Amino acid sequence: MRFTKMHGCGNDYVYVDCFAEPFPKNTASLAKAMSDRHFGIGSDGLILVCPSETADVRMRMFNADGSEAEMCGNGIRCVAKLAFDRGLTKKNPMKVQTGRGVLTLQLKLHEGKVQRVTVNMGQPVLDADKIPVSLPQPPEANRIVDFPLDKYIALESPAGWMQKCGLDSRMTCVSTGNPHAIIFCQSVDAVPLETIGPILETHPVFPRRINVHFVEVQSATMVKMRTWERGSGITLACGTGACAVAVAAALTGRTDRRVLAHLPGGDLELDWNADDHVYMTGPAEEVFSGEWKCD
Repeated sequence: MRFTKMHGCGNDYVYVDCFAEPFPKNTASLAKAMSDRHFGIGSDGLILVCPSETADVRMRMFNADGSEAEMCGNGIRCVAKLAFDRGLTKKNPMKVQTGRGVLTLQLKLHEGKVQRVTVNMGQPVLDADKIPVSLPQPPEANRIVDFPLDKYIALESPAGWMQKCGLDSRMTCVSTGNPHAIIFCQSVDAVPLETIGPILETHPVFPRRINVHFVEVQSATMVKMRTWERGSGITLACGTGACAVAVAAALTGRTDRRVLAHLPGGDLELDWNADDHVYMTGPAEEVFSGEWKCD
């Protein structure tokens, strides 16, 4: 089976063109095997680019642990690049079917190939039941906005970490296709993400698990963030997460509605527009192609 390794801001996936290749069997085990950074290709997951009856192409996305996710903001930009550069479709704007519905992507070309992509990520979801977040006593308006983190979640972690990173012990939860919990602090580098991330990801208040983002506000138009992704662990970038961060920061008055997000793997431009849709712009890059021996 032919594959292509691609990444958006270091958020890397293995891509399979299912226009040319048969849809693989046992996608969960295949995603785990391919994603292994020692015995496989190495990636944050597997993305299948498939024909669609409702859009130009369809995206199916599987995390490194084999679980299927609804969306991937960095991944969908690479889907557009693969589809356009390989001639699967030459539509621009391009429509991509995802687990969140059909999204529209505007392609920015250089010498006939896709270099950057702007994705209309749609309206953010703030209703706790739809994210979903399940609290014994839902807050006012059923929104988790600057909600006291320690009211239902006890964080067991290295001593003094909250003081070291200047943690604001409140969280805001947003869905931008995937569920996200956003927590602000003064220094994201001081957060023991490898310890705190899995505690929050699998906490019972998040029935479908959660992506966790710690965010340092640098100005009204700039943030720095680190991410723990459900099913993949620490990643260099998270597109849907960056969109959720932009919404949470603006919603709580910490930033304007247009921000530049600095992620470990690169920068993303976010715009929570007046139409209530979030627009994300960032790079899409191809690394290499190869062949995977199937059983």
